[in-house]
Amino acid sequence: MIKVAFVDDKSVNRSSFQTKIASFNDLELVFVAENGDDCLEQLKGLSLSFQPQVVFVDLEMPGMDGIQTIQLAKSLYPNIYFIVLTVFDDDDKIFEAIKAGASGYLLKDENAVSLRNAITYAMEYGGAPMSPAIARKAFDLLSKAKIKMEKPQKQSHLDSILSEREKEILQYTINGFDAKKVAEQLDISVLTVRKHIANIYEKLHIQSKAQLLQIAHKNKWFTQ
Repeated sequence: MIKVAFVDDKSVNRSSFQTKIASFNDLELVFVAENGDDCLEQLKGLSLSFQPQVVFVDLEMPGMDGIQTIQLAKSLYPNIYFIVLTVFDDDDKIFEAIKAGASGYLLKDENAVSLRNAITYAMEYGGAPMSPAIARKAFDLLSKAKIKMEKPQKQSHLDSILSEREKEILQYTINGFDAKKVAEQLDISVLTVRKHIANIYEKLHIQSKAQLLQIAHKNKWFTQ
């Protein structure tokens, strides 16, 4: 049984996805989430044996959007395949999603069989399933040499998640400073530093410094 999940802020889309998945006996819908924060919270509460193997993600959602969701979730759950399922087919979104770690990019008008094939293509063959219209766009951009190498994590994504003070404390933490030393550097109390660190963990949906360092290393945060 292949376990899947879906992230979309619109109930009609969630209902449609559930109907499509229910038509296959070998697929199990583990959960549906309303946005990225909801998705990461639900993933955090699942044991390894109950985690979805494939998560379909919408792009435009309130709170944490699809790009941010894929970036953070892929860092925490590298074995899960994240496939975009959206109405947006513009160039920027396609490649932002791919750079974030998406394993495929489909449009929402895909039928149930196409969704099932995308799951198989990603899991069994390591492919990157794409709707025909998306594949054509990708080919056109590649042929025109419009794709450039970039860092896997843009600072702007971090900017949208953390406050300036939190980013400051995050940088010190990544560089090996404990709460007392951070407090000395910023001339604030140790208790305040610990509260900021707790907020950082909550916003990034992590529970330990080890996870924080893993994400920081993977996304090259604060590298020169």
